[in-house]
Amino acid sequence: MITQSYPFADLALSRRLEMAEAYGNVEFVKARAKAFPESRATWIEVSGTRAMFDGPNSPVSQTFGLGILQPSTRKDLDEVEQFFIDRETDVFHEVSPLSDQTTFVLLNERGYSPIEFTNVMFRPISSNLVLSATTNDKVTVRLTEENERELWSETAFRGWSEFDELADFLRDLGKLHACSSSPSFLASIDDQPVATGMLTIYDGIALLAGASTIPEARRQGAQLALLEARLQYAAEQGCDVAMMCALPGSASQRNAERHGFRIAYTRIKWRKSRYDNE
Repeated sequence: MITQSYPFADLALSRRLEMAEAYGNVEFVKARAKAFPESRATWIEVSGTRAMFDGPNSPVSQTFGLGILQPSTRKDLDEVEQFFIDRETDVFHEVSPLSDQTTFVLLNERGYSPIEFTNVMFRPISSNLVLSATTNDKVTVRLTEENERELWSETAFRGWSEFDELADFLRDLGKLHACSSSPSFLASIDDQPVATGMLTIYDGIALLAGASTIPEARRQGAQLALLEARLQYAAEQGCDVAMMCALPGSASQRNAERHGFRIAYTRIKWRKSRYDNE
């Protein structure tokens, strides 16, 4: 295995990571607006902060980048909050701890509550990357072709079938995937699709998402093969850093660390009820 140096987890890296995730969410909202015009999905940018609306109950309806590119002002937050209030949804911000410190003063002043923590993880990548773990030779991975988008969506839905609370959200993935420009990947065993993965590329960052394996094919190396294939593909597209997110102490974090990912920082999700201003 080739040893690579890790970039320092500083403000510059956090800006790249946060903007990559913001870009991925904006692209998702654009796909939603194209596939489901009645959804009123849309987004705005306010002083570097990206605010996305994907529906009142969607996990995508929130902001990224608050205070990371420049200090946010009270006027900025007024505009962002009104964006969500006008769409009858609560206000959520995912905020890096490396954001300008005035950000946290403003959030406390305005009655926000921290509700969730996420470990933002990263690792360097190159085109000759090979993961140290042993892969299953029966697993093959390929980029999803245009005529396989529905197949990808069906496979992903089966893999996420236990998440009943996201059923409606996941059921729309087929049409959303068809409108998305992000590369996606299918893993197969004996020519039968069993797992999926997605990739967002922005500013040299490869954001990994969309990992799903159908229940009967788990623990057979499909996600490991997908991870390696996506990292190699991203490096070939010019990326030098891969990114993924996980709940602190979760199995996802443990698996990521096994494959060379480190925690860059722990991000906090803040919430304010749309009724707080009434």
